[in-house]
Amino acid sequence: MTATVLATTSTVWGAVVIGGPVLWNDGPRERLANSGSPMGRGRQERIAATVLGQDQGAVRCPRVLRIGLDFGRRSPLNCVRDLLKTCGFADEHEARAAVTLPGESCICRPDVVTRSPLVSSLPANDALFQALMLGLCTAWCYDPRRPVLWTRASLTRHLELFDGRGFYV
Repeated sequence: MTATVLATTSTVWGAVVIGGPVLWNDGPRERLANSGSPMGRGRQERIAATVLGQDQGAVRCPRVLRIGLDFGRRSPLNCVRDLLKTCGFADEHEARAAVTLPGESCICRPDVVTRSPLVSSLPANDALFQALMLGLCTAWCYDPRRPVLWTRASLTRHLELFDGRGFYV
């Protein structure tokens, strides 16, 4: 059996064995280690501040847009294909070329506050604009240079987009 020597300022234990007694010079004795150190002093705190959405101050990251669609019980991919047909586009590439989208990258975060509108309640061109935006977003970033990727995950996101050009660290 092997002994592990502990050297901490808060304990005076000389040796610890996991799973059995320590053999000291004067015979076997069992010692218990200080189980509260160092993990007992660990803390977890929730951060409740953000620089996103700040229009004034040293760091400016104003909200640009909120996007998200509620497809109800319909398949998001089938619904978006129907939107393309309704608006007269053959595919997402043709729609992207015709629709004016923001040209700058944005920082994204999930929008848990706002309830997204039903696709059926929006005009088709507004719903298609949001679908194109969602296809250009990841969960963290809007990039107008990337290809439009429509997946169930990307189309069902509810996001806030922020202009990150005023953020410099």
